[in-house]
Amino acid sequence: MVIVHEAYRGMGLGKIVTQMCIDTVSKDTTIMLIATEQGKPLYEKMGFSAVDCVQKYLCDRYIPIQSNDKMEMEIHTFSPKDLAQIVTLDERAVGAKRKKFLINRIEQAKECLTVKDRDGTVIGYGLSILGPVNLILGPIVAPNFEIACLLVDKLARNHQGRVRIDVPSGHEEFMLFLEQHDFYKVSQPSVMIINSKQLPPRNGTLYGIAAQVFG
Repeated sequence: MVIVHEAYRGMGLGKIVTQMCIDTVSKDTTIMLIATEQGKPLYEKMGFSAVDCVQKYLCDRYIPIQSNDKMEMEIHTFSPKDLAQIVTLDERAVGAKRKKFLINRIEQAKECLTVKDRDGTVIGYGLSILGPVNLILGPIVAPNFEIACLLVDKLARNHQGRVRIDVPSGHEEFMLFLEQHDFYKVSQPSVMIINSKQLPPRNGTLYGIAAQVFG
């Protein structure tokens, strides 16, 4: 995340700190960021290219699902014994190993829920983070649209304030569900990368990113 105080903008400080971050890894390492409209021109000059986008959704008051009778999966509160399975699911969804990040994010979470099949295997998970303005949902990783919706419902239904979720492209049915439950899209920032022409392989199970600053 790169932020420059408004009194010091236009002096090249954003470029300097961004380049310092880039220089901490090899040129063979794919670097990804989610750009604001203000930051996008800078990143393009530095060699980043836009390869995708995310959809930022807000909801002033979530409308819960009326009935979950058709959902046969079991939702559980996170247990430390689930961590290894969550890390594996997350790696396949995101295309990167994020164990340390996930541990820290789970510690910050208001709720961390897991979805298990009849054999007790974790097949999806979701987190909510209570920020100063919004309840942030994400990551949301699920094997299908229905389970992703169920996770959102469980995480958001008892919150009385604003809810936010940032959705990767390719989940139109899921975004329709969000809009039906009073979410509205406020922006569509670009996903940009350098040192590669495409994102690492992902399996399509990432329905909500952790946050634009984390991806």
